[in-house]
Amino acid sequence: MLDDQTLAARRARAAEALRVREDLVLIGAGIPIPVPGGMDRLHPFRPHPHYIWLAGHGHAGGAIAYDPADNTWTDFVPPTTSAGRIWEGAADAPGEPLEGLRPWLAERAGRDAQTVAVLGCPIEGIDGDPDRAAELEQRLLDARRAKDEPELDAIRRACAATALGFEAARDAIALPHATERLIEIELAAACFRAGGTAMGYDTIVGVGGNAAVLHFSPGDRPVAPGDFVLIDAGCEVPIDPHDPTGAAYTADVSRTFVKGEPTTRHRELHSIVLEAERFGVSRCVPGQEWRELHLQVAVKLAEGLVELGILTGRPAGLVERDAHALFFPHGLGHLVGLGVRDASGYLPGRERSERFGLAALRMDLPLEAGFVTTVEPGLYFIPPLLRDPEIRGRYADAVNWDVVEPWIGIGGVRLEDDVLVTDDGPVNLTESIPIALEGCTVPA
Repeated sequence: MLDDQTLAARRARAAEALRVREDLVLIGAGIPIPVPGGMDRLHPFRPHPHYIWLAGHGHAGGAIAYDPADNTWTDFVPPTTSAGRIWEGAADAPGEPLEGLRPWLAERAGRDAQTVAVLGCPIEGIDGDPDRAAELEQRLLDARRAKDEPELDAIRRACAATALGFEAARDAIALPHATERLIEIELAAACFRAGGTAMGYDTIVGVGGNAAVLHFSPGDRPVAPGDFVLIDAGCEVPIDPHDPTGAAYTADVSRTFVKGEPTTRHRELHSIVLEAERFGVSRCVPGQEWRELHLQVAVKLAEGLVELGILTGRPAGLVERDAHALFFPHGLGHLVGLGVRDASGYLPGRERSERFGLAALRMDLPLEAGFVTTVEPGLYFIPPLLRDPEIRGRYADAVNWDVVEPWIGIGGVRLEDDVLVTDDGPVNLTESIPIALEGCTVPA
């Protein structure tokens, strides 16, 4: 459990952000989802981030109720069943009995201009006003973006555990029998030994051409000398290691290595992405508009592709035409914390662009002190994209397709760090993880 002072500070921050006078606000934790097929199993339960941030725990079926009239927050939790005690060792959850939620609402019924807004996950039997809920959801999301000290401590520990995972992964790459799956296993095992309780998301390990698949699930492909190995992984650690229902925070890191001696092409591609990544990290300061930083980094990548002869033209003009997105089709990054893309999104009034080069942005907002964001530029040679006849026709004057063709099959490079935004400049929380291309030496 979080200490009372931290919880009180979070609730005060939420109340200020919500700016409600009569509305009653409920935040649902959610409930476990059964595995299909009647196998008497449940998917791993993850409470809604709004709930666990305000409750300090993640008991399934719980609800936080906020009454602005007296500025009180009440935590309603379901009873612990005898089956839960016997089979799972469950203990009584802190808070008021969940059966008291409806009487709580009834006591406050009839206020002028009152609505009930249900945020987070749905609460059975309570509908609320969906339009009002959508508005308040954005306000609460904004309140959660800047991390407090317990959150930052957990994120730092997640980054430290992830660093040990990548160290193990690099050692695994060098093994003569290395495969994508083996690298994933060794990485996860090291993370768990370092205090992790889960991986923050499905680990990506792509070897050779598989490194061009943005969300590749590791398989049994062996790693041969001269292969790119792209790894995207993050360890999750709890704020309180002794509280299984408490909040857990994740890191999110990408590195791309080569087994054995890199070729000139490996080095050229990696150096372009590394320069762009370092530029992006250096610009993570309060007030920086994320959309603009994404475009600035895209120009850096386009400059490198022009030098390689892959693109032709003025880099800024190529980005305006979205030619860079043929090789960098995703966004520059996102916020991270209570989940891999925690509290990202768009400011109210901002809408997702339909432009090829901007449609994949996971956030559009100015950075503020206390934000933890990933910076993850990449360059990829994706066959279905680069061999699309319509694409080739549209960018015939911007892309030297004869130069591109020999690159297809090499895979891709992504480099990603987790950066804390502060008033004194960016702090790279994952800079201890080696980012150099070399190092995965093939045993003699």
